[in-house]
Amino acid sequence: MPLRKRPWSNSIFWVIISAFFITIFANFTMFAKANTWLIGSGSNQLFIVVLALFQFLLLLFFMALLTMHKWHRHVLAIFYFVAAFSAYFADSYGVIIDKDMLINATETNLAEALGLLSWRLIFYFTFLFALPVFVIYKVKIILQSVSKRIFYHSGVALLALVSFAFILLASSNFSTSFFREQKQIPFYSNPLSALYATYEITHKTFFSSHKLFKHIGDDAHISGLHKDRELVILVIGETARADRFSLNGYKKNTNPMLSKQSVVSFNNVSSCGTSTRISVPCIFSIEGKDKFDLSKFKNEENFLDVAKKSGVNILWRDNNSSSKGVANRFTYEDFLSPRNNPTCDPECRDIGMLSGLDEYINKQKKDDIIIVLHQMGSHGPAYYERVPESYLKFKPFCKTNQLDQCTDEEISNAYDNTILYTDFFLSEVIDFLKKYDDRFETAMFYVSDHGESLGEHNIYLHGMPYFMAPKGVTNVPLILWFGKNLIQTENLDMDLLKLKSNKPISHDNVFHTLLGILEIETGIYKKEKDLKSLAIKK
Repeated sequence: MPLRKRPWSNSIFWVIISAFFITIFANFTMFAKANTWLIGSGSNQLFIVVLALFQFLLLLFFMALLTMHKWHRHVLAIFYFVAAFSAYFADSYGVIIDKDMLINATETNLAEALGLLSWRLIFYFTFLFALPVFVIYKVKIILQSVSKRIFYHSGVALLALVSFAFILLASSNFSTSFFREQKQIPFYSNPLSALYATYEITHKTFFSSHKLFKHIGDDAHISGLHKDRELVILVIGETARADRFSLNGYKKNTNPMLSKQSVVSFNNVSSCGTSTRISVPCIFSIEGKDKFDLSKFKNEENFLDVAKKSGVNILWRDNNSSSKGVANRFTYEDFLSPRNNPTCDPECRDIGMLSGLDEYINKQKKDDIIIVLHQMGSHGPAYYERVPESYLKFKPFCKTNQLDQCTDEEISNAYDNTILYTDFFLSEVIDFLKKYDDRFETAMFYVSDHGESLGEHNIYLHGMPYFMAPKGVTNVPLILWFGKNLIQTENLDMDLLKLKSNKPISHDNVFHTLLGILEIETGIYKKEKDLKSLAIKK
């Protein structure tokens, strides 16, 4: 039978079908958000058809160009895989698969990945990936000559592009308003957003120029005038939001232990990023949020390097995925498994990171000590797994990683239980430090890397672009505790510091506050960013 009577045996036929299928079945979240905007703005809801055509034609353009070869089936399979992956997270959690989220996915460990498994995920990958790809590989497609294949595919790509331009011009009044006012909705375009993110990653990885390793704080030292040794524990929290700490006015008592400690809780703190892979390196970087570039971070020194130059003993203990490159040059201990962590039931708990610290401290016969404890904290979506059973106080709580199957109250309670456990952990860190208050100037510094969306605007988890992230993601807790020896020696007024706890600050303050606590003198230190200086009477 001639090829023209069997269109399904032509590769371009399956390209068109695939573009249509993905547009209709893998973009529910984008169309839902667009429809909500159309209703709210008083626009005609029929414009949803225009947006669907935009999505279909753009997708068809790229798919037609990228499949004009004999391996077109493999390329289509990749499109379906990315579409299924993106659709699942967009529909389930309101998450956008952008550049940062893709890199997060590659850095996710097995435990985190297993925490996302669900029957819904299996359904999405079966319906949006496995079944259509099975059909594409099963059907017999006649291999065309190179010239004919290029003709068909480039012709369809050109037609799609011209059609897109024509519809854009014909609907210019609507389109101009939509793309100007709703910059976040196009981020949900699936799989175009993820493909563009892939391009960004590839371009930076393979085409960015090599840069020399950057040194900072080469003049760093601790003056001989400072006789007392410092012992500082820096706790890097995970996914904690400031408005869920009762220390900051939250209605539930999520901080029964810390409220009995002499801590200062800052409640107006902005994170550097919306994901661990951005925020954790940024916290330790001299650049600060406005200038921070993750691609450059691996080629430059951070706070720990400056501390090392001053003779400070450094230990990083991690109950999360990793230090994200911060501790690559320092002593690093993994507490995600029972090999090092004695408190696992079966998930290894943050409290286990205190085990063996006495031996470590006693081995350091001279110089200051800073210990970094990187929490598992409130990592979602399986919040109920983050805490021991005895800390499941707030009920009813969500008992699944499928947050859309739980009520707002259940999600809130499950999350608040993780804050309750963090409260216990931080209080234990403070009690641990009190044992050394006569030998050292002690301090605990707690700050979370980012917060979490708990269903606001139907968005869950974290990692979305900063400009569209809810306040719950970017407003993080920051808590300081100073031992009596440090307070007396430095003549600190903790009541004065509490009066300034509403001051707008950010992750940028961490670098300089740690320099101040450790009494490290260097030209890169900025006193105005040192939170400890707020406790000194002028």
